[in-house]
Amino acid sequence: MKHLIAPSLLSADFLDLRKEVEMINKSGADWLHLDIMDGVFVPNISFGFPVLNALKPICQKPMDVHLMIVEPQKFIPEVAATGAYMMNVHYEACTHLHRTVAAIKETGMKAGVTLNPHAPICLLEDIIQDVDMVLLMSVNPGFAGQRFIEHSVDKVVRLREMIDRKGLNTWIEVDGGVNLETGKRLVDAGADVLVAGNFVFKSPDPMQTIKDLKAL
Repeated sequence: MKHLIAPSLLSADFLDLRKEVEMINKSGADWLHLDIMDGVFVPNISFGFPVLNALKPICQKPMDVHLMIVEPQKFIPEVAATGAYMMNVHYEACTHLHRTVAAIKETGMKAGVTLNPHAPICLLEDIIQDVDMVLLMSVNPGFAGQRFIEHSVDKVVRLREMIDRKGLNTWIEVDGGVNLETGKRLVDAGADVLVAGNFVFKSPDPMQTIKDLKAL
């Protein structure tokens, strides 16, 4: 499939979220990426379910919800209630990952598993067949605007090899430091979905920037 673009709301203007979401609705973006942080699993706090519920009636793009929190399995019903399309949980945050993935799917959502930059691809050998998507963090999670970790391109290559070897259709999403240069290398390596925050929302022309990312 042609790669997808998921702008990250974390970099939007929080004083005018309606305007930002309306821009995304009109753009060529495929999903809206939403980072929920608890200040425990990652060293930052972002936003929670009141924001997601407020977005539900106005967001026309599928919501890709990324929980950077401890015990994400406790909030599966709340995420599902927002109308989310995809729920991403961190491998490192789930003691019983298979059970969590199954519970996410039971609600009708797609299930994603996220790996931090230090986590090896081999951790996914016994879960990859059960998930719809793997999100590879190409920065350390918690803050927008960080520098891209170069090793991430090689991780995409190795993950693509694992997926193809097993004959799966699992998507690969990458989040962190994505711009036209890194995005092109990630797509060439096998990435299916690019998350872009600052590069989109701080751009002089966000809709054109999204179009440029789609054209990679």
